[in-house]
Amino acid sequence: MREVVSDIDRWLEQGQAVALATVLQTWGSAPRGIGAKMAVTKDGQIAGSVSGGCVEGAIVEAGAEVLKTKRPQLLHFGVADETAWSVGLACGGKIEVFVQFLDPAVYTAIQQAITEDRPLATVTIIRGPDELVGRELIVDEDGSHRGMLSDSLDQPALAAARVALGEEQSQRLTLPDRATEPIEIFIDVLPSAPTLIMVGGVHIAIALAEIAKTLGYRTIVIDPRRTFGSEARFPHIDRLVQRWPDEALKQISLTRSTAVVMLTHDPKIDDPALKIVLTSHAFYIGALGSRKTHAQRRERLQQAGLSEAQLDRVIGPIGLEIGAKAPEEIALAVMAQIVATRHNVPEPQ
Repeated sequence: MREVVSDIDRWLEQGQAVALATVLQTWGSAPRGIGAKMAVTKDGQIAGSVSGGCVEGAIVEAGAEVLKTKRPQLLHFGVADETAWSVGLACGGKIEVFVQFLDPAVYTAIQQAITEDRPLATVTIIRGPDELVGRELIVDEDGSHRGMLSDSLDQPALAAARVALGEEQSQRLTLPDRATEPIEIFIDVLPSAPTLIMVGGVHIAIALAEIAKTLGYRTIVIDPRRTFGSEARFPHIDRLVQRWPDEALKQISLTRSTAVVMLTHDPKIDDPALKIVLTSHAFYIGALGSRKTHAQRRERLQQAGLSEAQLDRVIGPIGLEIGAKAPEEIALAVMAQIVATRHNVPEPQ
């Protein structure tokens, strides 16, 4: 959603209505994942994408129809579908896309969550009786909610949304409804922005922060050494903390959207940080150094009381194997591994 916010803001300020398309499910080689967004205006302006170019033309047409009728559409594209060839999705992939009128009140809640960097879930009825399809429920991280699906659907939908928020995973579910046929919902989870915490303001951190910023990560550098952790070296990052890691990390929220890398090679700095982050929900924890250095690190931390399971979370040596030598190349290898870990992509053997 973040990639289309600036365009939607501009269109709404101009008084334009907006249709929002969301990828609900993918099969095969579909290039964009669940939750991918594309926004469309009545005059055909677009932002974002749902397929990397294959079905965008069809989505523009559907968006125009939705803006005209205010009736959402559930669309299926794939090779087995005759429509697939006309929209260009002939490479074996299939996707389902839900196109709906963007409710300004719902969008305001989403925009505020993005501004405050807090998780939010939107529950939308995507299949069921016509009078229910398109209804939405906004669920905050603390479990509070706004909107209504129906008397019988709100409680199970809220329970499912709270689980999805905890897992930071969008989900498509079918809920039983005594009054009607089964209702299908889509829980669209907007997690907090991904964050990269770099412990150690070394040369690699400079390049790593630049790459991470390009990919939309919030960037934080922690280093108590003023020579390394200086604003002159890191003018482009979001936050610089010139304190010891065990103090600095108490001020920073470590969520399932957080990646942490230890870059100093100095046990006095790296080890205290690892003791904290290994008990957190951070999705990636890595430490720079050779295999020998990593083995020594494990031994020290084990003696400090950390379990084997906790130590196994530390990736070391870090970075995908691409033959990296220069600091910029090492930063690229590390960031590629972070992205792969975030998307649950196994490393090549």
